[in-house]
Amino acid sequence: MSAITIPESQAVSRAASQAVSSAAQFAPREVLSFKLGTEEYGIDILKVQEIRGYEAPTRIAGTPIFMKGVVNLRGVIVPIVDMRVRFALPDVKYDAFTVVIILNVAGRTVGIVVDSVSDVLVLGADQIRPAPDFNAQIDADYITGLGTVKVGDSERMLILMDIEQLLAGADMGLMDMPVH
Repeated sequence: MSAITIPESQAVSRAASQAVSSAAQFAPREVLSFKLGTEEYGIDILKVQEIRGYEAPTRIAGTPIFMKGVVNLRGVIVPIVDMRVRFALPDVKYDAFTVVIILNVAGRTVGIVVDSVSDVLVLGADQIRPAPDFNAQIDADYITGLGTVKVGDSERMLILMDIEQLLAGADMGLMDMPVH
């Protein structure tokens, strides 16, 4: 029987910790899927407070272009972020399918404007792939993985996002400190 040294013990502990966090990252999870242009995204359903039809918010001067303004939601002033504008997608149109997803992130209530809401899906570990690696010039830290949903004989892909990390970014101006 051989003795394990302290550095070896720390390495084993670190590897076990990474395996546990990796398994948790790809454990089955429930997501709300929504569309922006031709792409479909998924966010943790537990962050969603409600889904509302789009109504024009009150614009606040000096805010970034993707910050559409604020709305009064039962006495709470809620900032509204247009995700199409935030992701620099073309042809921002507001129609009968446009909705605002009201979220609870980092103790704050925030709304995001999306083209439409698709489904609430349960994605198993076998349906979730790791996010691709990007270089430092591309800010994609909020992408947690890619989900695959089988529909009949075809598959559709979801870009899974950590909406809290995206909204907590310094460029958003919504949170005082980073969430993670």
